[in-house]
Amino acid sequence: MIKKRIGILGAMPEEITGIVGLLKNKQEVVKGMRTYYVGTINNIEVVVVFSRWGKVASATTVTHLIVEFGITELFFTGVAGAINPDLNIGDIVIASSLIQHDLDARPIMDRFEIPLLGKTNLCPPKEMLDKAVESIGELLSDESLVHLLSSSQSEIFSVLNPKVVVGQIASGDQFFASHEDKGNLLAILPEVLCVEMEGAAVAQVCFEYNIPYVVIRTISDEANDNSVVNFKEFVSQVASRFGVEIIEKLLKKIAL
Repeated sequence: MIKKRIGILGAMPEEITGIVGLLKNKQEVVKGMRTYYVGTINNIEVVVVFSRWGKVASATTVTHLIVEFGITELFFTGVAGAINPDLNIGDIVIASSLIQHDLDARPIMDRFEIPLLGKTNLCPPKEMLDKAVESIGELLSDESLVHLLSSSQSEIFSVLNPKVVVGQIASGDQFFASHEDKGNLLAILPEVLCVEMEGAAVAQVCFEYNIPYVVIRTISDEANDNSVVNFKEFVSQVASRFGVEIIEKLLKKIAL
């Protein structure tokens, strides 16, 4: 039986700091301008690393995790901009499918189709997805995440009653910062919940190496003209804390 070794990716440097703090017997390995933190959490072997930004960088990072560190599963947490109008800041989106919104090789193949794979969407294993939904649902139902924030933080960032939503996440090498950007994306991909820059690329690598994965994003902004307001503060004060709590719960629920 293959021993579990969980890869944990964070989409922002601030998002892995708290997770690294959980490690026992921590070692640091520097490769390819990346620092990989190897150790255990709850007696489970893990490797924690900042994905770096964009599809190429994040795909490189997860390839290192698979080939050089021998991970058997992957958890990816980070922030994303809301595309669906029903999403609020602080909501948690779990990807049931991921698509590269900027992939277009027409007329050679269909729009969004991944060359050689014949797929437009990539989906995590149902078992991992279901357990992630259950785990995060429990954190929200007992208000474990909200209690991580002070009343002033909840008010400042408008994180009052976060919910978990499952659906499509779109990835591409573009930061969405206007209503026009959102409208253009929804016109071609109406089912997209949120947008970020790494998840679908990471999913493609995991698919090709047959590594189970789950991608979880905390909504940090509305992907419009106010997207950059308090973004760094949100990541350090909210998303990073949510990420630590989510990873601990996932390790208990999924990895055991």
